[in-house]
Amino acid sequence: MKQFACISALCLTCLAAPVAAEKAEDGGKGLMEKGAEMFWEGLRQEMGPALEDLQAFAESFASEVGPSMREFLAQMGPALAEIASEVEDWSRYEMPEILPNGDIIIRRKPDPAPETPEQPEPKAGVTDL
Repeated sequence: MKQFACISALCLTCLAAPVAAEKAEDGGKGLMEKGAEMFWEGLRQEMGPALEDLQAFAESFASEVGPSMREFLAQMGPALAEIASEVEDWSRYEMPEILPNGDIIIRRKPDPAPETPEQPEPKAGVTDL
Protein backbone atom coordinates (compact mmCIF):
# COMPACT_ATOMS: atom_id res chain seq x y z
CA MET A 1 0.00 0.00 0.00
CA LYS A 2 2.81 2.40 0.91
CA GLN A 3 4.73 1.40 -2.21
CA PHE A 4 1.68 2.15 -4.37
CA ALA A 5 1.34 5.59 -2.76
CA CYS A 6 5.05 6.35 -3.30
CA ILE A 7 4.91 5.28 -6.95
CA SER A 8 1.74 7.30 -7.50
CA ALA A 9 3.32 10.38 -5.95
CA LEU A 10 6.43 9.96 -8.10
CA CYS A 11 4.34 9.63 -11.28
CA LEU A 12 2.26 12.66 -10.34
CA THR A 13 5.43 14.66 -9.72
CA CYS A 14 6.78 13.67 -13.13
CA LEU A 15 3.54 14.73 -14.77
CA ALA A 16 3.39 17.99 -12.83
CA ALA A 17 6.67 19.44 -14.16
CA PRO A 18 5.50 20.00 -17.76
CA VAL A 19 2.10 21.03 -16.45
CA ALA A 20 3.62 23.80 -14.34
CA ALA A 21 5.22 25.30 -17.45
CA GLU A 22 1.93 25.09 -19.34
CA LYS A 23 0.04 26.68 -16.46
CA ALA A 24 2.43 29.61 -16.32
CA GLU A 25 1.85 30.38 -19.99
CA ASP A 26 -1.95 30.67 -20.01
CA GLY A 27 -2.60 31.42 -16.31
CA GLY A 28 -5.03 28.49 -15.80
CA LYS A 29 -4.91 24.73 -15.73
CA GLY A 30 -3.34 23.19 -18.79
CA LEU A 31 -4.71 20.21 -20.66
CA MET A 32 -2.00 17.96 -19.23
CA GLU A 33 -2.86 18.96 -15.67
CA LYS A 34 -6.59 18.49 -16.26
CA GLY A 35 -5.94 15.11 -17.87
CA ALA A 36 -3.67 14.01 -15.02
CA GLU A 37 -6.27 15.05 -12.44
CA MET A 38 -8.98 13.13 -14.27
CA PHE A 39 -6.72 10.08 -14.56
CA TRP A 40 -5.83 10.04 -10.83
CA GLU A 41 -9.42 10.67 -9.77
CA GLY A 42 -10.63 7.79 -11.95
CA LEU A 43 -7.89 5.56 -10.60
CA ARG A 44 -8.83 6.42 -7.01
CA GLN A 45 -12.49 5.65 -7.69
CA GLU A 46 -11.74 2.35 -9.43
CA MET A 47 -9.05 1.11 -7.05
CA GLY A 48 -10.57 2.38 -3.79
CA PRO A 49 -12.78 -0.63 -3.00
CA ALA A 50 -10.10 -3.13 -4.03
CA LEU A 51 -7.49 -1.44 -1.84
CA GLU A 52 -9.89 -1.36 1.11
CA ASP A 53 -10.55 -5.09 0.68
CA LEU A 54 -6.83 -5.76 0.42
CA GLN A 55 -6.15 -3.78 3.58
CA ALA A 56 -8.89 -5.66 5.48
CA PHE A 57 -7.47 -8.99 4.25
CA ALA A 58 -3.94 -8.03 5.30
CA GLU A 59 -5.13 -6.99 8.77
CA SER A 60 -7.09 -10.23 9.29
CA PHE A 61 -4.19 -12.31 7.93
CA ALA A 62 -1.73 -10.59 10.26
CA SER A 63 -3.95 -11.14 13.30
CA GLU A 64 -4.55 -14.83 12.48
CA VAL A 65 -1.16 -15.89 11.14
CA GLY A 66 1.12 -13.36 12.85
CA PRO A 67 1.55 -15.14 16.21
CA SER A 68 2.17 -18.55 14.68
CA MET A 69 4.63 -17.06 12.18
CA ARG A 70 6.55 -15.34 15.01
CA GLU A 71 6.74 -18.64 16.89
CA PHE A 72 7.92 -20.49 13.77
CA LEU A 73 10.65 -17.91 13.12
CA ALA A 74 11.74 -17.99 16.76
CA GLN A 75 12.16 -21.78 16.62
CA MET A 76 13.43 -22.24 13.07
CA GLY A 77 15.23 -18.94 12.50
CA PRO A 78 18.62 -20.02 13.89
CA ALA A 79 18.54 -23.31 11.96
CA LEU A 80 17.62 -21.54 8.72
CA ALA A 81 20.38 -18.97 9.26
CA GLU A 82 22.88 -21.80 9.74
CA ILE A 83 21.80 -23.48 6.51
CA ALA A 84 21.92 -20.19 4.62
CA SER A 85 25.47 -19.53 5.83
CA GLU A 86 26.66 -22.97 4.63
CA VAL A 87 25.19 -22.75 1.13
CA GLU A 88 27.42 -20.77 -1.20
CA ASP A 89 25.31 -20.76 -4.36
CA TRP A 90 21.55 -21.40 -4.19
CA SER A 91 21.34 -21.76 -7.98
CA ARG A 92 23.09 -25.15 -7.64
CA TYR A 93 20.03 -26.62 -5.89
CA GLU A 94 16.64 -27.83 -7.11
CA MET A 95 13.36 -26.49 -5.75
CA PRO A 96 12.45 -28.00 -2.37
CA GLU A 97 10.20 -31.08 -2.43
CA ILE A 98 7.77 -32.11 0.28
CA LEU A 99 7.64 -35.89 0.64
CA PRO A 100 4.41 -37.73 1.59
CA ASN A 101 5.73 -38.20 5.14
CA GLY A 102 6.19 -34.42 5.51
CA ASP A 103 9.96 -34.29 5.09
CA ILE A 104 11.31 -31.47 2.98
CA ILE A 105 14.31 -32.23 0.79
CA ILE A 106 16.41 -29.93 -1.34
CA ARG A 107 18.38 -31.82 -3.97
CA ARG A 108 21.61 -30.53 -5.41
CA LYS A 109 21.69 -30.19 -9.19
CA PRO A 110 24.23 -32.40 -10.97
CA ASP A 111 27.56 -30.69 -11.52
CA PRO A 112 28.10 -29.65 -15.14
CA ALA A 113 30.40 -31.88 -17.18
CA PRO A 114 33.94 -30.48 -17.40
CA GLU A 115 34.72 -28.87 -20.70
CA THR A 116 37.24 -30.79 -22.77
CA PRO A 117 39.51 -28.83 -25.08
CA GLU A 118 38.65 -29.40 -28.69
CA GLN A 119 41.17 -31.34 -30.79
CA PRO A 120 42.15 -29.49 -33.94
CA GLU A 121 41.04 -31.32 -37.06
CA PRO A 122 43.81 -32.54 -39.32
CA LYS A 123 44.22 -30.57 -42.51
CA ALA A 124 43.23 -32.33 -45.72
CA GLY A 125 46.13 -33.53 -47.87
CA VAL A 126 48.82 -33.01 -45.20
CA THR A 127 50.20 -35.97 -43.25
CA ASP A 128 52.30 -35.57 -40.15
CA LEU A 129 55.09 -38.12 -39.81
